[in-house]
Amino acid sequence: MQMDRHHGSGETSERILDIAQQLVQTRGYNAFSYADIAAALQVTKASLHYHFPSKASLGLSLISRYEHRFRHLLEIIAGKDEPAAEQLRSYMSVYAGVLADHRMCLCGMLAAEFETLPKPMQSALDHFFGMNETWLETVLRNGLQDQSLRFDEEPRALAQFIVAALEGAMMLARSHADDGRFQASVRRLLAGLGI
Repeated sequence: MQMDRHHGSGETSERILDIAQQLVQTRGYNAFSYADIAAALQVTKASLHYHFPSKASLGLSLISRYEHRFRHLLEIIAGKDEPAAEQLRSYMSVYAGVLADHRMCLCGMLAAEFETLPKPMQSALDHFFGMNETWLETVLRNGLQDQSLRFDEEPRALAQFIVAALEGAMMLARSHADDGRFQASVRRLLAGLGI
């Protein structure tokens, strides 16, 4: 997911968010501090606090930006005149792309630390995953109608399973340093849907 460039203060905020996102996606939320970001940007911690008064406000901005960008990708996928099966493949390829960049889904990493996060961040994570599940539910229902997908489960429950399976597959692929494990999981998921 590429960064949108702005001028002045907005550009600095984006750079801070970019570095923080990389740190969360590779280390986790609790494993970095403002000192890490300040060192990467070669600025003082006080200047970071000007843009994001607290780590919680930074975390909330990270989730919001990530969801906005993810939603945009989903709109692009949905906007293509393709069968639901192809939309589902495209959705899974978004996760594969993040993993190929040696990162984890930002919200998946944060979910692993859920109990330690401030309540507003917990709520934002819930919203992100809910948005994904709702989008997938629509794709699954469309897949039954256009007959590009075959399954017997309730679409909402299956959407929840797909998100959980992809997030889990990313974690295991990372822990084994083997992206092939993720691809194998995707193939099994798709095969289970008749693709």
